Amino acid sequence: MDRFLSNAVNRIDSKGRVSVPAHFRSVVQKRGFTELYALRALDIPAMDVGGLDLLDRYEERIAQEDPFLQTADDMSFFVHGDGAFLKLDQDGRITVSDFIREHTGITTEVAFVGRGLFFQMWEPERLAVHGRQVRERLSKLRQAAIAVRAPGQAE
Repeated sequence: MDRFLSNAVNRIDSKGRVSVPAHFRSVVQKRGFTELYALRALDIPAMDVGGLDLLDRYEERIAQEDPFLQTADDMSFFVHGDGAFLKLDQDGRITVSDFIREHTGITTEVAFVGRGLFFQMWEPERLAVHGRQVRERLSKLRQAAIAVRAPGQAE
Protein backbone atom coordinates (compact mmCIF):
# COMPACT_ATOMS: atom_id res chain seq x y z
CA MET A 1 0.00 0.00 0.00
CA ASP A 2 1.53 3.29 -1.06
CA ARG A 3 -1.45 5.58 -0.64
CA PHE A 4 -2.91 7.30 2.40
CA LEU A 5 -6.34 5.72 2.88
CA SER A 6 -8.90 5.55 5.68
CA ASN A 7 -9.01 7.66 8.83
CA ALA A 8 -8.20 7.51 12.53
CA VAL A 9 -8.44 9.72 15.60
CA ASN A 10 -5.52 9.88 18.06
CA ARG A 11 -5.10 11.78 21.33
CA ILE A 12 -2.43 14.43 21.82
CA ASP A 13 -0.11 13.57 24.72
CA SER A 14 0.92 15.89 27.55
CA LYS A 15 3.97 17.04 25.56
CA GLY A 16 1.84 18.10 22.58
CA ARG A 17 2.67 15.10 20.40
CA VAL A 18 0.34 12.85 18.48
CA SER A 19 1.03 9.46 16.96
CA VAL A 20 0.59 9.33 13.21
CA PRO A 21 -1.54 6.24 12.48
CA ALA A 22 0.56 3.13 11.82
CA HIS A 23 -0.82 2.61 8.31
CA PHE A 24 0.11 6.22 7.43
CA ARG A 25 3.60 5.72 8.88
CA SER A 26 4.04 2.64 6.70
CA VAL A 27 3.21 4.72 3.61
CA VAL A 28 5.69 7.38 4.74
CA GLN A 29 8.34 4.68 5.13
CA LYS A 30 7.57 2.94 1.82
CA ARG A 31 7.69 6.25 -0.04
CA GLY A 32 10.99 7.15 1.60
CA PHE A 33 9.92 10.39 3.23
CA THR A 34 12.40 11.60 5.83
CA GLU A 35 10.29 14.61 6.74
CA LEU A 36 6.75 15.73 6.11
CA TYR A 37 5.57 18.93 4.45
CA ALA A 38 2.42 20.42 5.95
CA LEU A 39 0.33 23.17 4.38
CA ARG A 40 -2.68 24.95 5.81
CA ALA A 41 -5.54 23.97 3.51
CA LEU A 42 -6.86 26.96 1.62
CA ASP A 43 -10.60 26.79 2.26
CA ILE A 44 -11.06 24.28 5.08
CA PRO A 45 -9.70 24.09 8.66
CA ALA A 46 -7.29 21.23 7.94
CA MET A 47 -3.61 20.63 7.32
CA ASP A 48 -2.54 18.89 4.11
CA VAL A 49 0.46 16.70 4.94
CA GLY A 50 2.71 14.72 2.63
CA GLY A 51 6.24 14.24 1.47
CA LEU A 52 8.38 16.54 -0.59
CA ASP A 53 6.42 15.38 -3.64
CA LEU A 54 3.46 17.42 -2.34
CA LEU A 55 5.62 20.55 -2.11
CA ASP A 56 7.12 19.75 -5.54
CA ARG A 57 3.62 19.51 -7.03
CA TYR A 58 2.73 22.97 -5.73
CA GLU A 59 6.03 24.47 -6.85
CA GLU A 60 5.59 23.02 -10.36
CA ARG A 61 2.23 24.78 -10.53
CA ILE A 62 3.76 28.07 -9.35
CA ALA A 63 6.46 27.76 -12.04
CA GLN A 64 3.73 27.76 -14.71
CA GLU A 65 2.69 31.27 -13.69
CA ASP A 66 4.23 34.52 -14.89
CA PRO A 67 6.64 35.41 -12.05
CA PHE A 68 5.84 39.11 -12.49
CA LEU A 69 2.11 38.71 -11.89
CA GLN A 70 0.31 38.69 -8.57
CA THR A 71 -0.92 35.09 -8.97
CA ALA A 72 2.59 33.63 -8.79
CA ASP A 73 3.41 35.79 -5.80
CA ASP A 74 0.18 34.84 -4.01
CA MET A 75 0.71 31.14 -4.71
CA SER A 76 4.28 31.27 -3.41
CA PHE A 77 3.14 33.15 -0.29
CA PHE A 78 0.53 30.45 0.33
CA VAL A 79 2.70 27.40 -0.42
CA HIS A 80 5.82 28.63 1.33
CA GLY A 81 4.44 30.99 3.98
CA ASP A 82 1.58 28.75 5.08
CA GLY A 83 3.70 25.61 4.94
CA ALA A 84 6.03 23.99 7.45
CA PHE A 85 8.08 20.83 7.83
CA LEU A 86 7.05 18.31 10.46
CA LYS A 87 9.45 15.81 11.96
CA LEU A 88 8.40 12.30 12.90
CA ASP A 89 10.17 11.14 16.05
CA GLN A 90 11.42 7.56 16.45
CA ASP A 91 8.01 6.55 17.83
CA GLY A 92 6.08 7.97 14.86
CA ARG A 93 4.80 11.08 16.61
CA ILE A 94 4.67 14.67 15.45
CA THR A 95 4.34 17.79 17.54
CA VAL A 96 1.02 19.58 17.17
CA SER A 97 2.36 23.14 17.05
CA ASP A 98 0.50 26.42 17.39
CA PHE A 99 0.88 26.71 13.60
CA ILE A 100 -1.36 23.65 13.26
CA ARG A 101 -3.71 24.42 16.16
CA GLU A 102 -4.50 27.98 15.04
CA HIS A 103 -5.67 26.89 11.61
CA THR A 104 -7.46 23.67 12.53
CA GLY A 105 -8.89 24.28 15.98
CA ILE A 106 -7.25 21.04 17.18
CA THR A 107 -7.10 20.83 20.99
CA THR A 108 -6.90 17.31 22.46
CA GLU A 109 -7.37 14.94 19.52
CA VAL A 110 -6.35 14.80 15.88
CA ALA A 111 -8.37 13.17 13.12
CA PHE A 112 -6.14 11.85 10.33
CA VAL A 113 -7.79 11.41 6.92
CA GLY A 114 -6.18 9.71 3.94
CA ARG A 115 -6.32 11.64 0.68
CA GLY A 116 -4.34 9.32 -1.59
CA LEU A 117 -0.97 11.00 -2.10
CA PHE A 118 -1.25 13.03 1.11
CA PHE A 119 -3.25 13.05 4.33
CA GLN A 120 -5.06 15.68 6.32
CA MET A 121 -5.13 16.56 10.00
CA TRP A 122 -8.46 17.81 11.40
CA GLU A 123 -10.15 18.63 14.65
CA PRO A 124 -12.52 15.62 14.89
CA GLU A 125 -15.82 17.51 15.20
CA ARG A 126 -14.93 19.84 12.32
CA LEU A 127 -14.11 16.76 10.24
CA ALA A 128 -17.49 15.22 11.06
CA VAL A 129 -19.28 18.39 9.88
CA HIS A 130 -17.15 18.55 6.74
CA GLY A 131 -17.81 14.87 6.01
CA ARG A 132 -21.56 15.42 6.18
CA GLN A 133 -21.28 18.44 3.86
CA VAL A 134 -19.20 16.46 1.34
CA ARG A 135 -21.68 13.57 1.30
CA GLU A 136 -24.57 16.02 0.89
CA ARG A 137 -22.87 17.75 -2.07
CA LEU A 138 -22.07 14.42 -3.73
CA SER A 139 -25.60 13.15 -3.15
CA LYS A 140 -27.02 16.27 -4.85
CA LEU A 141 -24.68 15.77 -7.81
CA ARG A 142 -25.76 12.15 -8.08
CA GLN A 143 -29.43 13.07 -7.94
CA ALA A 144 -28.92 15.75 -10.60
CA ALA A 145 -27.15 13.25 -12.86
CA ILE A 146 -29.96 10.73 -12.42
CA ALA A 147 -32.57 13.39 -13.20
CA VAL A 148 -31.02 14.22 -16.60
CA ARG A 149 -30.68 10.61 -17.77
CA ALA A 150 -32.88 9.55 -20.61
CA PRO A 151 -36.05 7.67 -19.59
CA GLY A 152 -35.51 3.95 -19.36
CA GLN A 153 -31.77 4.04 -18.62
CA ALA A 154 -30.61 1.97 -15.70
CA GLU A 155 -29.20 3.69 -12.64
